[in-house]
Amino acid sequence: MGYRIAVAGATTDIGREILNILAERGFPADEVTALAPRKSLGTQVSLGDETLKTRDIEGFDFTGQDIALFAMDADNAHKYAPIATRQGCVVIDASSAYRMDHAVPLIVPEANSDAIAGYRERMILASPAPMTAQLAVALKPLHDRARIRRVVVATYQSTMTAGKAGMDELWNQTKGMYVPGQEVEPSVFPRQLAFNVIPQIGAFMEDGATDAEWELKSEIKKLLGSSVRVAVTAVRVPVFVGDAAAVTIEFEDFVDEDEARDLLRESPGLMLIDKREDGGYVTPVEAVGDFATFVSRVRQDSTVENGLSLWVASDSLRKGSALNMVQIAELLGRDHLRKG
Repeated sequence: MGYRIAVAGATTDIGREILNILAERGFPADEVTALAPRKSLGTQVSLGDETLKTRDIEGFDFTGQDIALFAMDADNAHKYAPIATRQGCVVIDASSAYRMDHAVPLIVPEANSDAIAGYRERMILASPAPMTAQLAVALKPLHDRARIRRVVVATYQSTMTAGKAGMDELWNQTKGMYVPGQEVEPSVFPRQLAFNVIPQIGAFMEDGATDAEWELKSEIKKLLGSSVRVAVTAVRVPVFVGDAAAVTIEFEDFVDEDEARDLLRESPGLMLIDKREDGGYVTPVEAVGDFATFVSRVRQDSTVENGLSLWVASDSLRKGSALNMVQIAELLGRDHLRKG
């Protein structure tokens, strides 16, 4: 006897990828229902070899559904998640709606799977921002070994988190660079993104940080502990899918770079590709389509007493979003709901 699963926002990029991963990993579901706003009603989506027609989330009865995976924006999550939970369905949410709610566990299974038990208070589990997810996978084994004092991160983030409009702007802007008269002015992003990088993701806050930087800082602290200090510069790059970050870490205890490589090599969800030669690292292009978070360029940082620097890359649509949510659902079903 398997689970009854609802995917809310099934026509979004994340929603479609959730359906792909449910099929790829053989999630034990007796029934999967694809939900979408009324404007997308009847749109067909794929679940492996099966085709599903979307149903209208407005007025949908979640009674009898075991888990709902929400791939919608924060406003819709706030609107529909409480309806689902009141009707007895556990919600796993990809948006920012509940990430910093103290009563809602923020989960990256490789980092804090035990926290899933806290779902009972609100019947909601939150999945972090894509960059947070991949960083947590890389940082947690090192944190367990030597306790992280401070992390300095420069992110290199794709247009995936800006949705279809952001991806379309990059595509059309890039084409327009070669066709006179078809130039595309920025509207989704604050500056031209084609052949450029933009040191701003989100709106600016009073202290000069952007809300994306605040989000990453806050989520890392919620996952690893409030004593960890985090400094972030978030940068948008002209890449469609796949995020990367240059990370410098200061520890309480010394950890040798060779030991760090061994720890990372043996940690779940990680793939260490670290050869000190041309191309001996992973970039977002190679990470796309893979479940793993990749770590490269591991080396001592001699500017602090106990420092390491490294490079992290992953598929922001997979580990950053859809895969993390399916992994949460797998653990929830295996360790807590125990159906079938």
